[in-house]
Amino acid sequence: MSDPFDGTERSLGQLVASATAEMSALVHDEIALAKAELRQDVKRGAFGSIMGIGALVVLLFSLPMLSFALAYAINTWTGGHNGNGGWNLVWCFLLSFAFNVLLAGLLGLIAVAKFKKVKPPERSIASAKQTAAIMQNAKPHPRPEQRPALEKAAAVGRSSV
Repeated sequence: MSDPFDGTERSLGQLVASATAEMSALVHDEIALAKAELRQDVKRGAFGSIMGIGALVVLLFSLPMLSFALAYAINTWTGGHNGNGGWNLVWCFLLSFAFNVLLAGLLGLIAVAKFKKVKPPERSIASAKQTAAIMQNAKPHPRPEQRPALEKAAAVGRSSV
């Protein structure tokens, strides 16, 4: 780009061309920056998702151990630790299972309540419909340099009838 204070004058066309080229370069650079930022965010999100899924898998595989620990804790709590036998282990495991089912039911009810609160994006839909209605009624206006060509086309159309 030339120095604006070097004494040379540029024409209006040159100035417009220069401004257009610089704006185009700026837009391309901003798009490249946005792509790089999105790419980095997607990588972070994917890594976080993988770690979260890994944590859930480990938690899922540890649930049987929790059930065994709960069943043996019930047996111990009912007197099985001192040799008197306590409750039969079958009942202890059934209680452990019932506790897990109740917990799953409670979590399921909370999930259903949260899903019922999810609604469609009404403002966005209304805005899109309004824009579509406006665009349906909009007619393109010919550019000033196209009008003579349109008049010639109309004249040719009239003369051929």
